Amino acid sequence: MTDDTSTGLLAGKTILITGVITDASIAFHIAKHCQLHGATVILTAFGRPSLVKAIAKRLPVRPAVIELDVQSDEDLAALEGRVREHTDTLDGVVHSIGFAPPSCLGDPFLDAPWKDVSVALDVSAYSYASLARATRPLLSTDASIIGLDFDPRFSMPFYNWMSVAKNALEAVNRYVARELGPDGIRSNLIAAGPLKTLAAKAIAGDAVGPGGELDQMQHEWARRAPLGWDVEDPTPVATTAVALLSDLMKATTGTVIYADGGAGTVSFSGQEG
Repeated sequence: MTDDTSTGLLAGKTILITGVITDASIAFHIAKHCQLHGATVILTAFGRPSLVKAIAKRLPVRPAVIELDVQSDEDLAALEGRVREHTDTLDGVVHSIGFAPPSCLGDPFLDAPWKDVSVALDVSAYSYASLARATRPLLSTDASIIGLDFDPRFSMPFYNWMSVAKNALEAVNRYVARELGPDGIRSNLIAAGPLKTLAAKAIAGDAVGPGGELDQMQHEWARRAPLGWDVEDPTPVATTAVALLSDLMKATTGTVIYADGGAGTVSFSGQEG
């Protein structure tokens, strides 16, 4: 598109985006495409704001960066005030947050202790509701909240309790949509196909590398997807986010939009259809 963002899909909107860690992060590319479509972007940073500020310089327009730890009641309570230093209204919120301790990823599934599983559920699922609650006073009519999902309908090697957390996230999304719908606020998730990000490598752990389980899954995904799938290209996921944050999908809420090349519609068991 052109450099003129005044007529973009998100022209005049302000979007709060969490989860930027590197310029390979899905959240980074969502921020980039939001800006290209005319939005003003505010990023949140967990733990190392200086790092996020450095990464933010690589976006088309340097955004404001505010601190947020979604597990901190103090940070969540302070979020409204921190946002109001830059704007009084949010038209969109992007939740791109997920974490599980090593014991929750990889075999054996049954050995993960509750203290670790509870962290995975807190950070990866409950935080979606926490973020919605913390930003609610700022949200405009017709605002859109979106989160990043990964198809949790099937058991996958190494994903384990993170998959359980994603199932929980999908349920949380439905309830957020139900509660905020009367205010005109939408809530949806994007189930992205596998992408080569720092988060993917962290989740896969020992499964990373040539011939590893992550590598095999990514190749199988590309083979199965009717539209094909490029693990190096986050653009299809980012532009799906733009569509959900725009006014084009005002009647869509409480659902999961798949941006995965169609692989989620094809059996991975060796029998198609």
